[in-house]
Amino acid sequence: MNTRWSATLLAVAAVTVVTAPAFGQGASGLPAGVTQAMIDQGNKVYHGPGLCFACHGPEGKGGIGPDLTDTVWIHSKGTYDEIVKQVLTGVTLEQSTTNPKVAMPPKGGSAIGDDDVKAVAAFVWSLSHPKK
Repeated sequence: MNTRWSATLLAVAAVTVVTAPAFGQGASGLPAGVTQAMIDQGNKVYHGPGLCFACHGPEGKGGIGPDLTDTVWIHSKGTYDEIVKQVLTGVTLEQSTTNPKVAMPPKGGSAIGDDDVKAVAAFVWSLSHPKK
């Protein structure tokens, strides 16, 4: 293969890697199925009936519960689907790896429905994936 052709392929590959959305994300940079409207609704749930702010703080920077704004995920890799599952199932004391051990009941102990769980998960995901 000639050098000019190799350089062109390398440049195209580099642009593709830099501009392609991450696996499971749409063109908007949000996880598949997540919209900005869901994130906005999740913010309301987080600060209201979901009671999330009580343990994770009003800005999500932690308190009794861990910081949700950094890239450190204790019980998953922090994908949207994993956050939905964790909110639905909670974290038992046996599963807790924090010191002191802190549990989270399913849905944070609140009575929110499945649509609100998905919305709050979208908001939580957005906390550790700020817009650039």
